[in-house]
Amino acid sequence: MFDVNMLLTSFGLIGILGIIFMETGLLIGFIFPGDTLLFTAGIMAHANPPFTPLWTLLVGIPIAAGLGDQLGFFIGRTAGPRMMDSRAMRWIGPEAVDKTNHYFDRFGAATVMLARFVGVVRTVTPVVAGISHMPYKKFTLYSVLGSTLWGTGFPLVGYLLGEIPFVQDFIHWFIIAGLATVFVPMSIKILTLVFRRWRAKRTAAKTATKLAPEEPSASRPGSDLSV
Repeated sequence: MFDVNMLLTSFGLIGILGIIFMETGLLIGFIFPGDTLLFTAGIMAHANPPFTPLWTLLVGIPIAAGLGDQLGFFIGRTAGPRMMDSRAMRWIGPEAVDKTNHYFDRFGAATVMLARFVGVVRTVTPVVAGISHMPYKKFTLYSVLGSTLWGTGFPLVGYLLGEIPFVQDFIHWFIIAGLATVFVPMSIKILTLVFRRWRAKRTAAKTATKLAPEEPSASRPGSDLSV
């Protein structure tokens, strides 16, 4: 069912870096479990032949993550509170926004670094930081720290596990399992979003139908004749 070589070739380094960038930069990468993606990338880098050298992951991922943070911060700074009513934020859901605000209340600016290790929260954090007008230098400092620790740690752990003989013997299956943990949740998330949108439209249509004034029924022929 799976051609691993095709999966590695099609996914590729550019694809991984693009997803990492979009996760915080375009607010659409939240559908991907980024931690699993990086861990799987590390295992894939240890395959024979590797789909990309390990050093390209350790350098490229933190850069892509940091650039995504910068764009997310810029969007929050320029769009302001209006961003909270955007379609992307509605897709992410109010729970993620509330959780992000809780992190900021508890950890302050360090949330920018800590959020890197919390799914979905890392997508919202740069935007919230921009909206709240966090000092740019402070945001960038914590963003670089978080992106570096997160972007090097998970791939390195995956790569080191790839050296275990058991993992080497079944590395293709580990890769398939890792990719499945990326694509399956992504598909479920997309289907959930589509279903919610469809249900909202259907509910709105039913409400509009109930509120619409009833048209007067046509009089029967002869009903207005005098007896």
